[in-house]
Amino acid sequence: MSDRGHLSKRVRALKPAATLALTAEAKARQARGEDLVSFGAGEPDFDTPDFIKRAASEALARGFTKYTATGGMPELREAIAAHVKREQGLAYEPSQVLVTVGAKQALFNLCQTLIEAGDEAIIPKPYWVSYPEMVQIAGGHVRYAPCLPEDGFQLRRPALDAAASDRTRLLFVNSPNNPTGAVLDDAALGELAGFVRAHPAVTVASDDIYERMVYGGARFRNLLAVAPDLKERVVLVSGFSKTFAMTGWRIGYALGPKEIIAAMQKVQDQSTSCATSFAQSGALAAMTAPREEVDAVVARMHAEFDRRRSRMVELLRAIPGFTLVEPLGAFYALPSIEALLGRRLPTPDGEQTVTDGESFCKLLLARGVAVIPGEPFGAPNHIRFSFALGMPDLERGIERVARMVAELR
Repeated sequence: MSDRGHLSKRVRALKPAATLALTAEAKARQARGEDLVSFGAGEPDFDTPDFIKRAASEALARGFTKYTATGGMPELREAIAAHVKREQGLAYEPSQVLVTVGAKQALFNLCQTLIEAGDEAIIPKPYWVSYPEMVQIAGGHVRYAPCLPEDGFQLRRPALDAAASDRTRLLFVNSPNNPTGAVLDDAALGELAGFVRAHPAVTVASDDIYERMVYGGARFRNLLAVAPDLKERVVLVSGFSKTFAMTGWRIGYALGPKEIIAAMQKVQDQSTSCATSFAQSGALAAMTAPREEVDAVVARMHAEFDRRRSRMVELLRAIPGFTLVEPLGAFYALPSIEALLGRRLPTPDGEQTVTDGESFCKLLLARGVAVIPGEPFGAPNHIRFSFALGMPDLERGIERVARMVAELR
């Protein structure tokens, strides 16, 4: 390291985001002309709806390119509050809404707001890869609450109780879940409510980013649907990336108690300031366009995701050695490959042994398939498939997986 400076301990302790790294590697290989099917992307493959793009384009044309208030355009904050009132029956004032640079920033701001050095956060496992790193950047420690595949990856009270301590300040809840596709049922939400009531120092970060992506009779319900009395203990986080195929627009939001939202805004004051102004105009269109137009767009994407989901479940379950809990939300499947551990694959360089999810994914990459191992999600010996890709590629990619598994000895 140069004597001109050094990296901080907190940065050196951070792990790269496995999902972003694999997606970048897959895109680079495809740009070089390699025949690669990538199941890694955590973003819809659909284009942003035209009415949203038009709103942003019109904002640009009229010169709406300056700063907005850090918390977001007033009319967008009002529209988000109205949306949550309409969809979930929860009343928030615009001052209780913060518009952020993606839902990820809302979660980051929340960690910075609530966690001090030595505090703890509970993260149900498997988890989205960024949760633990956000806690650690804030100086906190992570305690994990395992969600078991034999229980459909539902979050249960005994796991929460085992993870809790007198230093617990924050609990992450992500349903529908990345990477499992699990959707918390009312029984799990009831157990969660009991835990939160028993721990008055704990705030819940409810990551609802996949709220419109539920299938197979499941329905989206967050903690406040079963425990409205806990409204002052919950911060709702969502955004436009998944539902409206707006990943690159980087617009998210949080709703919660005034004191917490105001503190999160102070963090944002000193980091990004406002989200991009004309991107906010696109988000406003998503919130205020005629409901029939919005619902039609969302329904078309939802129907296609459900079609792919059903096909992926069918194909993955047909592979000997794969065990899969059916995903009922988001756009991911997380099969276990534990039955394949110790098996060997003949290669030009000699036999390669499947020792874990990472080794399996490396073998697949050489066969033209990019998937993400479960280890970065806290799910060793699993692999995460996204079905946010076209059906022909989905079928072609899983056929390659099945062919490789058939060659294992």
